[in-house]
Amino acid sequence: MSESKHLGVTPPISVNKSSKEEEALTVELLETLKREGQFDSDAESKNREVVLGKINNLVKEFVYLASLKHKLSENIARSCGGKIFAFGSFRLGVHGAGADIDILCVAPSHVTRDDFFHIMVDLLNSRSEVTEMTPVPETHVPVIKMQFGGVDIDLTFASLQQPTIPEDQDLLNINVLRGLDEKAIRSVNGSRVTDEILRLVPDVVSFRLALRCIKLWAKRRAIYSNSMGFLGGVAWAMLVARICQLYPNACAATIVSRFFYVFLAWRWPLPIFLKHVENANMHLRVWNPKLYPAEKLHKMPIITPAYPSMCATHNVSTSTKRIIGSEFKRGYEISQRIMKGQAEWTALFAKHDFFRQYKFYLQLNVTSTKEEAHHRLRGFIESRVRQYLVRLEEVNLIELVHPFTKGYDHEFVCASDQELQRIRDGNIPNQSSTPVAPGTPAADEQKTSADDCGDNGGSGPPADAADNEGKPQDEKKIFTSSFYLGLLLKEKDQFTSGARRMDLSWHTQEFIKLVKGNEVWVDDLMSISVRFLRQAQLPDEVFEGQPRARLHDPNKKKSKNKEKRSIDNANDSKLAKKAKVANAHVPSTSGVVVETPVNRNDKSESASDGGSSNAGGTGAVVAADPRAESVTIAAPVPMSNKSGAIKLKLL
Repeated sequence: MSESKHLGVTPPISVNKSSKEEEALTVELLETLKREGQFDSDAESKNREVVLGKINNLVKEFVYLASLKHKLSENIARSCGGKIFAFGSFRLGVHGAGADIDILCVAPSHVTRDDFFHIMVDLLNSRSEVTEMTPVPETHVPVIKMQFGGVDIDLTFASLQQPTIPEDQDLLNINVLRGLDEKAIRSVNGSRVTDEILRLVPDVVSFRLALRCIKLWAKRRAIYSNSMGFLGGVAWAMLVARICQLYPNACAATIVSRFFYVFLAWRWPLPIFLKHVENANMHLRVWNPKLYPAEKLHKMPIITPAYPSMCATHNVSTSTKRIIGSEFKRGYEISQRIMKGQAEWTALFAKHDFFRQYKFYLQLNVTSTKEEAHHRLRGFIESRVRQYLVRLEEVNLIELVHPFTKGYDHEFVCASDQELQRIRDGNIPNQSSTPVAPGTPAADEQKTSADDCGDNGGSGPPADAADNEGKPQDEKKIFTSSFYLGLLLKEKDQFTSGARRMDLSWHTQEFIKLVKGNEVWVDDLMSISVRFLRQAQLPDEVFEGQPRARLHDPNKKKSKNKEKRSIDNANDSKLAKKAKVANAHVPSTSGVVVETPVNRNDKSESASDGGSSNAGGTGAVVAADPRAESVTIAAPVPMSNKSGAIKLKLL
C-alpha cells in the first residue's frame, strides 16, 4: 500500500471493520462515559461559548491598550486586532464536564510577552468573573491560569511578526512562525498541533470517543499530567491518533483495546510519529536525536506532527515511564476481559490507589500569607516538582519516585504568630475528608483541634485564650499547598549486612535553592518545607473516605509478622489514631535525622520489572538500632538545639 493511500508513517496493521460485538461494546462505552460525566450539559456548553466570547473581546482590548503604550495612534491601535484560538481537548472535541479550555492569545509584532503579563493581567484582575488567577511567565510555555465565569482557562500568548491580526488569521500557514522565539513557537504550535491531529485521523468520530475513554482512564489512574512527568492531553491524543491510523476502520472499543495492546509492547524509546518529520528550511530546531544528544535521553518520545516537530513528552522520567508502563499492563488486562464480555467498562476507570501503595512518602509544602502571591508560587512549584523527582532518582537506595498529579490547597486563619510559624514550618493541620457526626468523640476531638487555629486542626492554644485574658487578638491568614511523592526503596540484597543509610539532604536543599532563586519567591511571605511520612501518617483528606490500609503484594512470601500486620492494617481507626500520635513528632525540613531501623527478617517490597502497582517500601522493627537506616532532609530554617535525632516507629 503506497503512502498516499494511508495516514501515518507506516501502513495499517489491519483495515478490517469491527465486529457487531465490538460495535455493541462501543455503544456501552458511550453510555458509560455519559454516566461518568464526560460530556458537557447544554448549560455548560452555552457558558463556555459566552466565556470564549468575553475573552476574545478582552484580547482585542489588551492589544489596543498595548498599542497605545507603544505610541501608536488611536485609529491604528483600534485596527491592530487580536484574536484567540482554542486548542487542546476543547478544539479536539473531547472536553468533559468541568474541563479546562486551552486558549492562545495572538497579537501583532509590537505587543510583547511582557505586555501580556502586565496589561492583560491587570485587565483580568479588573473582571469580577476572574478568580484564582496565576500568571506563570517563567516556564516552558508561559501561561496565565485562571477561572473565568466558572471555567478553568489556560491562556498562552504569541506575538506574530505582522502589524495586525485579522479575523481570518490562519495559523496552519507555516509563515506565521517566521521571526518567533522558541516560547512563541511552542505557544503557536499548541493550536497547530491540535489541527494537524484532527487532519491525520481516518475517522474523527471513533477517534474522539476512544480519546475520551483514554483521557478518563489516565485521570483516574493519576497519570494525566505533563508537568509532573507523565503525559499531557496532547500526548495522549497523539497516541490514540496513531492507533486510529493503524486500525483505520475500527470502532472506538477496538481502538481502546488495541491502544493498550500496542503500547504495552512498544519498544521505548522508539518514537511515535503521526507523519514524517517536515523540514521547511526555516532554520528552526526540529526533534532529531542524531543532531541533538540531549534528545537521546527522552524516555518516551511522542513527536508532534506540526513543523517544527518537537517531543511532547520530554518531562517523562525513569520513574514515571515505569509507572505508565504498569498502567498500560493493567489497562491491557482489563480491556481484554471487557472485549470478552467478562468485565464492564467501569473496571477500567477504577480510581488510583496512590496513597495505599507505598510505605514512605515525601510531603512538599509551600505556604504564603498573601493569596495572590500563593497562586503564583503554587503554579511555579507544580511546574518544578518534576525536577525534585529527578534529583531523588539519583539516590542509590531509591528504586522509584512516584509523584501524585494533584496538590492539596488550604486556607487557615491562625490565632497567633506561633500557629502561623508552625504551619510555615510544614506542620499542616490534618483535614478530614469525610464529615464527622456531631456529638461523637471524633467530632469533639475535631472541634478542639479546630479551635486551636481558626477553622483548622492546629495544636496551639485555643483561639479564644487571648480574649479570656482581655488581650487583643489578630487573625492571621495563611495559604498552603501540599504535593506528595511516593518512595519505593530498593530491596536489601543478601550481601548487605546491617541497616542502610539514605541521605536526601543535598537533593532537597538543591531543589529549595532552585525555588528560592526564582523571581516568584518572596522571603517575607513564603515558606517551603519537605516532610518524610510513613503511609499511616498521611492526612485523612488524601484518602477521601476510603480505607487507609496499605496494599500488599499477594505474591510476596509470608513473613513472621504478616498476620500481625494484616490485623493492624484492617483496623483503620486504630491506624488513624496511631498516625495522629506519631504525626505530632514527624519533622519537617529542618535538618533532623529520621531513624527507621530495618528489620532483617522483613525485606523491602519492590515493584516487578513491569512496574507492579502493589509497590511498597522497606520494613522496619520497633526497637531502635544504632545502625538504623536514616533519612536526612535538610530545611530552609535552622532547627533548635533541643531537637536532635528523632526515632520513629513504623505503624
